[in-house]
Formats: sequence, structure tokens, C-alpha cells
Amino acid sequence: MRPARRTFPDRQSLADALAAAIADNLKAAVAARSVASLAVSGGSTPARLFETLSARADVPWDKVTITLVDERWVDETSDRSNARLVRADLLQGRAAAAKFVPLYQGGAEPDPTAAGAAQAAIPQPLDVAVLGMGNDGHTASFFPDGDTLDEALTAEGPVVAIRAPGAGEPRVTLTLPHLLRARELYLHIEGEEKVKTLDKAEADGPVDDMPVRAILRQTQTPLTIYWCP
Repeated sequence: MRPARRTFPDRQSLADALAAAIADNLKAAVAARSVASLAVSGGSTPARLFETLSARADVPWDKVTITLVDERWVDETSDRSNARLVRADLLQGRAAAAKFVPLYQGGAEPDPTAAGAAQAAIPQPLDVAVLGMGNDGHTASFFPDGDTLDEALTAEGPVVAIRAPGAGEPRVTLTLPHLLRARELYLHIEGEEKVKTLDKAEADGPVDDMPVRAILRQTQTPLTIYWCP
């Protein structure tokens, strides 16, 4: 069965709807377990979502732990840092009360052991995970031709270091099994090129060619796709 797909006329409408859904998920988690956790993706797409979500005053942000789905192995001073984006656009206003667990631990090479230790601070399973997708069919840092792609798709993790021709810097990523334990799973994409990529990924073909297929084809966790032109 294909994932549910919700289509919106513009980016703000999408951001409003997805922020409302995430806020409801976080509030429900806090009501049920006194804490909540959220893993978000980086890149250019989620900035508007982060700004909209951070304005949700009804979320008990002091009970929420936020981490990243994946991270480029760069210092937070880099404009390529996903953590920098989260701090600038999400951890603002009332949302600044949330606890943030970055994946980058410093040093010249990815250290998944250190990042994994950081992940131990997050209530398990994740309550919400928000994924993105590249035009090459990657999601998280599950890149075609990644040197540890098989491990990233099968290992318990919670994190794996990965290098790939299309990734630029070395990266560290939450593993697929770790992501699929999330109680709520979203795929957030914007633009006509992305929906063309999504349509291609939903067709037959190897997961290694378009690793987002591993998310689209899984049946463990319901997935909702949010898209706008």
C-alpha cells in the first residue's frame, strides 16, 4: 500500500499543516509519557516549517528533545550545518526551551560512537521523524553508492557514518531501523522536480538506486507525504 500523500497549494499552507500535525504529536506524547522527541532533517526545504513550528506556543517545549535525522560532518559555524539551521530557525521563541541533541561531535572524521552516545539521551522510540528527499532519491543520508548504505539500511544503529559521491562531506545518519521505530513518520518535499523524483521512486526499481524506496516500501510505520509545488 502506498503512503498517504497530502498536497498543498503553496509552501506556507504545507508548513502550517505539517507544523500543526507535529505539534499535536508532541503534545500527545507529553500527555502520555511526560516527554517527547522529534528528529528533523536539514537542507533548504524545512526552514519555513521550522519557523512555523517554533511559533506553536501550545507545545510544552521544555519536555521536548530535538535531534537530527542526519548531519554533515562540519562545524556549526558552517552554512552546511544542519544543526546551525535548527538553532537559527527552530530553537527560537518558546521552542528555545527544547533540548537539542546534535549529531556532530567535533573532529576531522565522523565518529558514530560518540553520536550514538548522544542519542542515548533521546526517549525511545522517537515520537516524530521528519524526512526530506533529494532529487537523486536519497533520504536521511541514505545516498546511492554510499560506502555504508547497506549498514545504514539494516543496522540497529542508532547512527552510521557514511560517505557517498553525491553527499559532499562525510555524514552521519540515523539508521533505517531506528527511524522506523518512530511513532509518526513524515516525508516533506517541495517543488515539481521533487514530485517527479517521488513518482519515479514509487515505481519498480532497486532500493540502492533510490534509497528513499526503503522508506516508501516499508510497512512498519505509517508514512504521510507532505508536498507542494
